[in-house]
Amino acid sequence: MDEDDDELLLLAAEECLNDYQTSQTSQTHSQPQTQPESIQKQVEDSEPSASKLPRVETDVPANITKPKIISKPHCVLVNPKQKGNPLLKGITSVPWEFEDIIPDYVMGPTTCALFLSLKYHNMNPDYIQDRLKVLGKAYELRVLLVQVDVSEPHLILKKLTRMCLLADLTLMLSWNYEEAGKIIETYKIYENKPPDQIMEKIENDPHQKIVNALSSIKPVNKTDAMTLLSTFGTLGNIISASENKLAQCPGFGVRKATKLYKVLHRPFLNKRTNTRDSPKLSVDDEFDIAEIEAIMQNNDVATSSNSADATI
Repeated sequence: MDEDDDELLLLAAEECLNDYQTSQTSQTHSQPQTQPESIQKQVEDSEPSASKLPRVETDVPANITKPKIISKPHCVLVNPKQKGNPLLKGITSVPWEFEDIIPDYVMGPTTCALFLSLKYHNMNPDYIQDRLKVLGKAYELRVLLVQVDVSEPHLILKKLTRMCLLADLTLMLSWNYEEAGKIIETYKIYENKPPDQIMEKIENDPHQKIVNALSSIKPVNKTDAMTLLSTFGTLGNIISASENKLAQCPGFGVRKATKLYKVLHRPFLNKRTNTRDSPKLSVDDEFDIAEIEAIMQNNDVATSSNSADATI
């Protein structure tokens, strides 16, 4: 009996131990672990606070300029300093508004323009350079719109052209304020157009090629060329027509018919005149075959005299 009592006591002790371990495990999962105050204070002291962290500068430096985000893409943005410029009266096909921008005009997200009068440039030659320093590389396409309002602009334009090449600018010239305004609005109109629309159209039509060839003669315009084709039908008939028949065409007179006839029947010269004494020939000169023969004879005489001198 004593042995049985001992086994029962052992079983009871094991059950009590298992119950105790189970209860401890459940309490450990249900309650969050907490650290002693001393350890928690050490951890807090070791973590840097927001005020102790080094400040990271996120501002853009003053010398770097960014293009202004266009909130009104449908219109041309104008610098308030351009208020009173007669150029604004020439912008009629697109709307424009004043806006706080660095360039004088903004025609798109990547396109801007600076306006410069040559009279003002003569008085303030450093003005445009200072503007370019402030503008920087903010825009991909930067246009320098120059108003030619002086009598002798060649030397100034030469210097401005060199500056534009070095600063990667597009130089545009205008001789009046209306033309300058049209240049600004044209950039805006073709902002999203493909380059094919502003490229030269190559005419493949033979009829149009003949019209262009005839209109290249000084007194003949395209209307006259179309009149000639409708009257005579072909270019061969136009060449073989007499001066009287050419003068009878609508819009033609005796002077225009005579000029056209002489150009169409003028012989081609295979040799160029090299002597200084020989007169220079141009398309507008009127001469006959006798004059051409005289010129050729003078060239032959000059050539033979030069060869004789070389032999001596």
